[in-house]
Amino acid sequence: MTPTQGRQFAVITGASSGIGFELAKVFAENGFDLLINAEDERLEEAERSLAANGTSVEAVRADLAKPTAVEKLYERIRQTGRPVDALALNAGIGEGGDFVRETNLEQEFQLIDLNVRSTVHLSKLVLRGMVNRGHGRVLFTSSIASTMPGTYQAVYNASKSFVQSFALAIRRELRGTGVSVTSLMPGPTDTDFFRRAHMEDTRVGSSDQKDDPAEVARRGFEALMEGKERVVPGSLVNRLLTYGGRLVPDKAKAEAHRLMAEPGSADKGRDEEEVRSK
Repeated sequence: MTPTQGRQFAVITGASSGIGFELAKVFAENGFDLLINAEDERLEEAERSLAANGTSVEAVRADLAKPTAVEKLYERIRQTGRPVDALALNAGIGEGGDFVRETNLEQEFQLIDLNVRSTVHLSKLVLRGMVNRGHGRVLFTSSIASTMPGTYQAVYNASKSFVQSFALAIRRELRGTGVSVTSLMPGPTDTDFFRRAHMEDTRVGSSDQKDDPAEVARRGFEALMEGKERVVPGSLVNRLLTYGGRLVPDKAKAEAHRLMAEPGSADKGRDEEEVRSK
């Protein structure tokens, strides 16, 4: 990687598409060179696109669900010889369905390894350098899912609850160090998430009311640069679910989540719409 004169350096995981790619774009537009990571072949296309405006971009293809891949990514960060000014921990996957009778245990282990373990692992490695320099910013992609029991997304919501709690705790520990931590809490967003999580037949997966990933990324970047604790981008509904949901019993939130994430609920929703329209 050849540094661009006067530009800061950001590392973004899960950057081949969706919110991660849009985050990389926003960082590039705001004076950052980039090291981007993902595990799929779209990463090369993302690298070419991001480099088109003169930004220095390096792509490291690695599956962070594997500890050796986290070490590989961190070693490449070290080899650049550049301090990490911003780290966006965005890599994550979902898995929808009935936990006992439908979902795949190996997929759920992979989800935990990527969403939880790799987040802790890479944070530990990169944050030490930030604290030693007295400067840095970290953006954790959490979710409004972290605020509610995830009926038919049991492991995913639990993983995001971990990320949210972890981010807020680390933020508190780092007070006075010059390092800030921000939690990005999007709602349903128009990305490939629901297809990969096998949730296209759910109400939430089939909805055409999802948020724009570019807007989610922009709000996340702005909150990070302002040093905010958290940001809930997107619709008013997202903010009501996040902040108003504190007053709602967990069993009610679990039932509301069931209505949105139950397999086959997309068809049920269409049937109900037809009945109402008659």
